[in-house]
Amino acid sequence: MPEPFDTRYDMTEAIAPAGSGGGPMDLPASGPQALKGGPTPKGGPWRGPWRRLTLPWRGEPGRRSGGPAAPTGRGLWTDAWHDLRRNPVFIVSGLIIFFLVVIAIWPQLIASGNPYHGDLARAQDGPAPGHPFGYDLQGRDVYTRTVYGARASITVGICATLGAALLGSVLGGLAGYFGGWWDALLSRIADVFFGIPILLGGLVFLSVVTSGSVWPVVGFIVLLGWPQISRIARGSVVTVKEHDYVQAARVLGAGSGRTLLRHIAPNAVAPVIVVATIALGTYISLEATLSFLGVGLKPPTVSWGIDISSAATQIRNAPHMLLWPAGALSVTVLAFIMLGDAVRDALDPKLR
Repeated sequence: MPEPFDTRYDMTEAIAPAGSGGGPMDLPASGPQALKGGPTPKGGPWRGPWRRLTLPWRGEPGRRSGGPAAPTGRGLWTDAWHDLRRNPVFIVSGLIIFFLVVIAIWPQLIASGNPYHGDLARAQDGPAPGHPFGYDLQGRDVYTRTVYGARASITVGICATLGAALLGSVLGGLAGYFGGWWDALLSRIADVFFGIPILLGGLVFLSVVTSGSVWPVVGFIVLLGWPQISRIARGSVVTVKEHDYVQAARVLGAGSGRTLLRHIAPNAVAPVIVVATIALGTYISLEATLSFLGVGLKPPTVSWGIDISSAATQIRNAPHMLLWPAGALSVTVLAFIMLGDAVRDALDPKLR
């Protein structure tokens, strides 16, 4: 008596090959003979005229039926964002910066007072109900001035960083791509600016400017800040332009403009973003330093550097006047530096 058929390999439907006349079809792989080593079609027990059939337990190549799709490759920016979302340093610094930007745009959200209104009867008084940070030399609310001071510092930092990054990236990218005399000329000009001490340059440049607004300070920082970013951009472009995909674009007839914008710039901009993010905090600190020395922002502009300068002489009598604007400045600079470090770790392929 033959052994019972193993239903695990039963095929409920088979399609007869063309030309068979529709008669019964010999299925050598469906019986116990094939399972016990009997003759099987070439290629295995389940290969034959019905090899195109999709078995219920077999899905598309590289994928189980009903399962998730096979993972696909991710680019640099996708991987960087994936890492940043799981980095607590990035999350904390990002939340602090978001809060600072919001109060810089709408300071009245958390401060309803007037930063210019003073009451000399309360000069240098400590914290009081409704005035948690106390009063300054002119009886102005320190809390309100600390909140409103974020606007000038954030504006100077962001505008100066964007200007220096744009100018330095364009000049450095062109020098790294074309090379030759253009590269040599730009390098010598950058060396001249590198040789100027930034504080001394600020004292000389801003001492002749009568305006106390943010734009002369922004212009000065851009003037002395672009050489650093230009060198970073030049080195990145020099490295990227030797890659195979750039050479292939040239062979296929892509012009210099298209090669720079479509193939080189997206792959060379990561180091520039990292340096610019870290430099933003440095520029905010530089603005406060210049304002403290009396050559940066000037009254009636509300600035942390101006408040720190006026409170420095009264640190023994009223330390609260110095503590809060200095603390706000330190937290802001630290947040941008932490953000730059997190972005650097995410965009550095050597750390993967």
